[in-house]
Amino acid sequence: MKIHENILSTIGNTPMVRLNRITKDVAATVLAKVETFNPGNSIKDRMAIKMIEDAEKAGLLKPGGTIIEGTSGNTGMGLAIGAIIKGYKCIFTTTDKQSREKVDILRAFGAEVIVCPTNVDPEDPRSYYSVSSRLVSETPNSWKANQYDNPSNAQAHYESTGPEIWDQTGGKVDHLVVGVGTGGTISGTAKFLKEKNPKLKVWGIDTYGSVFKKLKETGIFDKNEIYPYITEGIGEDFVPQNVDMDLIDHFEKVTDRDAAIFTRKIVRDEGIFVGNSAGSAMAGLLQLKDNFKKGEVVVVIFHDHGTRYVGKMFNDDWMRERGFLVEEKPTAGDLLKGKDLSLVSVEADEPVLLAIDRMRKHNIDQLPVMESGKPVGTITDARLFDAILEDAEVRHQKVRVVMGPALPVMDPEATLAEIAKKLGNGSQAVLVKMKEGFGIITKQDIIGKLK
Repeated sequence: MKIHENILSTIGNTPMVRLNRITKDVAATVLAKVETFNPGNSIKDRMAIKMIEDAEKAGLLKPGGTIIEGTSGNTGMGLAIGAIIKGYKCIFTTTDKQSREKVDILRAFGAEVIVCPTNVDPEDPRSYYSVSSRLVSETPNSWKANQYDNPSNAQAHYESTGPEIWDQTGGKVDHLVVGVGTGGTISGTAKFLKEKNPKLKVWGIDTYGSVFKKLKETGIFDKNEIYPYITEGIGEDFVPQNVDMDLIDHFEKVTDRDAAIFTRKIVRDEGIFVGNSAGSAMAGLLQLKDNFKKGEVVVVIFHDHGTRYVGKMFNDDWMRERGFLVEEKPTAGDLLKGKDLSLVSVEADEPVLLAIDRMRKHNIDQLPVMESGKPVGTITDARLFDAILEDAEVRHQKVRVVMGPALPVMDPEATLAEIAKKLGNGSQAVLVKMKEGFGIITKQDIIGKLK
């Protein structure tokens, strides 16, 4: 029988997956280390259990004790899983910017969760850092994991994430792209991989409102860089001890909007349901694409699962309220996709009778008039009716005698709004100049698209 004695032994050995569509403009091979396969659906399971086990060995965490931690959600999940198996209680502090799903999941695992304000300094007694520290002093037999400064965090990735990446790529990894929060993932993984390949480039993904990038480039901790941001799981307003700047070659900042858009795009393009920090990492990787050459291998960490963000990045209303939603704007070419582009028309020098027969045969009330392959006019049933009432013999004359103005001609890239404007100016239809010939769009086509 091949069984696990408990859920903790299923942590790690997550798959490496080649990315194809979202990285089509990247010369290098891009591989994603998909950490959602951990039991807590994030990479934080690795270091959460390592911190618990090291604390047990050091006598800091005793039987029946309480684990206390400030967490954005994922570390709390790993700690909560470990606490259930090992018999501990959990109290977590988090910020009010974290998704509701994260808080609800932690409570589902039996943890007590205290939500604190985001927009305060770390030293403020209301911050989730300060509240967690206060709780340790007030709670008997408790231990604070302190993922930001606990060396077991980075060590977990040195011992597991780095070796797995090296093994899965056969030692052929040239670049590592990681979103940086506590710094444990990037520092521990980078340390192992750089020992194996000193030429490896490590790219840290930061967010606007965080201090990392400027600190790396100038050595200055600039408080003016700090302001509230939406992106979850990366960036900080202080410098955790687990962030080893010497192991990180470059920091790339990603906007909240791009992080949110690419969180959704990973799912749509690759079928991998991941969270906000993976979206940031992917957006940053594409911003850095000119640094990756053909034949090289880039590994990007997909940190956590999309279920944590169903009410946020995967909610159209939430995205729209923040101006993040990229609305699809149908073009004239989109409206004509799948349609027969053999335009029913009549030549200007053909008889009116032929135009009448063609309109009856195809059950249409208007017909473009062409000359030398170009639209020169339009013949409609209303115009024919008036002309025949005035002179029945007009049926034997050339179409050009009774035709009206030509239908407007638009490019395939014309938007639905631009088409609607033309139709609103009295035209019953527009012609679209496609590679295969002319297509026609009527008011009914627009109405059908708006359903």
